[in-house]
Amino acid sequence: MIPVAVSATLIGVLGLAIGSFLNVVAYRVPRNESIVSPPSHCPSCDAPIRNRHNLPVFGWLVLRGKCFDCQAPISARYPLVEAGTGIAFAATAVRFGDHPRLLPAYLVFVAVGIALALIDLDVRRLPDVIVLPSYVVLGGLLAIGGDAHALLRAAMGGGALFAFYLLIAVAARGSMGFGDVKLAGVVGGMLGYLSWGALLTGAFLAFGLGAIIGVILILATKAGRKTAVPFGPFMIAGAWISILGASGIGEAYLRSLGA
Repeated sequence: MIPVAVSATLIGVLGLAIGSFLNVVAYRVPRNESIVSPPSHCPSCDAPIRNRHNLPVFGWLVLRGKCFDCQAPISARYPLVEAGTGIAFAATAVRFGDHPRLLPAYLVFVAVGIALALIDLDVRRLPDVIVLPSYVVLGGLLAIGGDAHALLRAAMGGGALFAFYLLIAVAARGSMGFGDVKLAGVVGGMLGYLSWGALLTGAFLAFGLGAIIGVILILATKAGRKTAVPFGPFMIAGAWISILGASGIGEAYLRSLGA
């Protein structure tokens, strides 16, 4: 068996490459552009990115954050997303080191979550072209784990969180987008597969993080009470905080209720 530290390092390197691809997805999907053609190019002058400059993180550092051809600035978000994805992949490898059958599902969930969070921050939208196939892909990957009871709990958790968000969207129109509702089913399934405590913690953290950031933005005069703030990133962040170790909070609460 490969030591966890070694597998986490290798998967982290894979995450750097996946992060580079997610930058392309986040930029092109909202514009209805192909994610495979044309190859990566400068958005300012359309010059193709040379292979030696296309290395995750390092390419941006070598170029000093500027296009090789036109010297237009390249956003620091690109290497940050690449590095962040690498770290997230490595952390996921450590988390599921004892459950390798579940690792592919949660790595895909990392990638999907990062892509959706970036798009939601950019255009306030969670594209169906990413969210809806996630139900099938992630459900199939979870099935590889072979735990029928956990799969049933995932289906119930996904349905419960979907219904909860749908209720909010219908009862308080404008407070919740239907993209969030559809994403809730994915998040609920991935958390529910692990435990009811993980689902409860992730759901609570999403709203808690959203409230905290909202207050900070208001205090910093960056937003008003009616300013629309994308909720998808908070759903994803809450889910991953729960998955990577905070699920015990929800489990302790359920035990206190005798559940």
